[in-house]
This record gives sequence, C-alpha cells and structure tokens, in this order.
Amino acid sequence: MPESSTDEPDNALVSRMVSRRRTLLLGGAVGAVALSSAAVANAASRSTADAGFLDPVKTTAAASTTCMSLTTEQIEGPYYIDYELFRKDVVEDRTGIPLLLVLRVVNSATCRPIRKSAIEIWHCDASGVYSGYTQNGNGGGGGTPPSPPPTGTPTAPPDGSDGPGGPGGHAPPTDDLTWLRGIQMTDAQGFVTFQTVFPGWYAGRAVHIHTKVHTGGSRTSDGYTGGRACHTGQFYFPEEAVKATSNTEPYSANTITRITLDNDSIYPGTGPQGGLLNLNYDKKHIERGVIGHITMAVDPHATHDGQGTPGGPAPTTTSSPSL
Repeated sequence: MPESSTDEPDNALVSRMVSRRRTLLLGGAVGAVALSSAAVANAASRSTADAGFLDPVKTTAAASTTCMSLTTEQIEGPYYIDYELFRKDVVEDRTGIPLLLVLRVVNSATCRPIRKSAIEIWHCDASGVYSGYTQNGNGGGGGTPPSPPPTGTPTAPPDGSDGPGGPGGHAPPTDDLTWLRGIQMTDAQGFVTFQTVFPGWYAGRAVHIHTKVHTGGSRTSDGYTGGRACHTGQFYFPEEAVKATSNTEPYSANTITRITLDNDSIYPGTGPQGGLLNLNYDKKHIERGVIGHITMAVDPHATHDGQGTPGGPAPTTTSSPSL
C-alpha cells in the first residue's frame, strides 16, 4: 500500500485564509473554548506559527468525564480504498474551503480516550467526486454517479454485484488518485487532526465524510497492520453551513440537486451520536475556513466493517478496558 510521510505539527499547515478579530465560540463535544476568528482562520489554514492553538481545545475535552452513547455504525459505501496514507494534510491539489477536522475517540464503556488507535477519513471534493473514482462523476453527466443508498432492508450484506455505486458494496477504482484520503494514529488523549477541504455533494446524498476507527493493530512500514475496524461511520454538516458553501466558489459551480440532511436516507438524525459535526466558522465569511470537531464513542473490541444495513443500530455497549 502507498504511504505518505507528510506528518507535521497540528498547525504547521500552508496559509490559505485571512484572519479576523471577531470572537467565535468552539463548543459542543470538545467543551466551551473561546477562540478568535483570527485563530480559527489560522487553524483552518495550512501555515501558522501558533503550534499550540489546539491545546485548550484538547485540554477541555480531556477533562470531560461525561460518558457517551455508542456512535452509530453506518455503511462503508462503495468508494473506500485501503491506501492507509498516514498524513494530516490530505488536500493535495483540491480546491475548496479549508476544513480542520479535530477528531477524538473514546471507549464507550470507560469514557477513556483510546490511544494508538487509527482514525481514517475519505470524502469527495468540492465538485462531488471521489479520488480513485473520478470516471464515476457526481451525477452531473460525467460517468456513472455515486448511487443513492438503497431503500428498504437488504436481505443480505451488499457485495457490489449491482455495479459501481451499488448498495453499499465496493466499486472497482477507476484511477490511482489519492486526494482527500488519509489515516492518523491517535495521541495519548485520543485525538487526531486532519487538514482537508469542506466536501461538496453528489446525486442522492447529503454532504458527508466517511470514517473508520481501527484498534488492536499497529502502524508499520506497510501501513496499519492487524487489529480490526471497530467503527465505520460518517460525519455530517449542519444545513446552515452547507447552504453557505453553496454560494461560494468552487461549490457554486455544482449544478447537482443537493440532498438536505433531513432528507438523507443514511444519516440517523441523532446529532453527534449519528455523526453530526460541531462547526466553528465566521458566519459571514465561511470561505475563510471551518473547524469541525466530534468525539466518537466506540467499543474497541467490536468489529464493524460497514457492510451491514445502512444506518443500522449501534451495537450493545460492553465493558472493555481502555486502550
């Protein structure tokens, strides 16, 4: 498997944005931390000298003793590729609104962070196209679009037999591109960060990011070895933020009819437990960047590869030691 060696400090990322002085609040799952709009812009950019910017966010989250419900398992979808590119910056040559993802994983039974787990993400670009599947297009007339998810309850796990974009099964890649895909090992407090761009949309789905949490294995020269995917899920974006992006280039060039979160057939409608991100951005200038953050509560000893029923029920919580 290909591997990237672009590890760098959380905020040592190339500047794309202009800072502002208006005060914003970073709240929700990582606690209430007052951040200036300038700090938000710098963090979502790819170059800032303030390498300690995320320290108060992580400190507040680590101090929380509130237990959480298991994060809902969701389908993997047809566009997963196990490249295992270890990197924070997954942008490559994609354009779009800078997005800094601050992700944390905790043991749902003990509420403790799961260190040395691997969190993986992949998503489409601003035009709704996935790397590895560029010939499939986004439903706008270029190739076979990513299909809308199936309706009803499958009688068997999906196997991709319906072709590209089939009901949850894996589609054969059409190219070897790798943008907007990456994996990171969690730190002692269960955190990873990813520098990416705000996703666009394609036929049949609301705006989303796919994720997997791997436990029980280790990072090697060949990627992530051993262990299991203990969680497969998706992250979602509040409608207000998505509407704001739709008026901004390059998103405004996407002519595909956008599915709202309320009409998406995968999103379980349960807020952060179902993958809804907490966002922090300048409401008047979303183009300057967004911070998205969420804590996932998982059973580190479970196996959930995302091949089951779309939006299926979360597994039963079991007592298990912190990793």
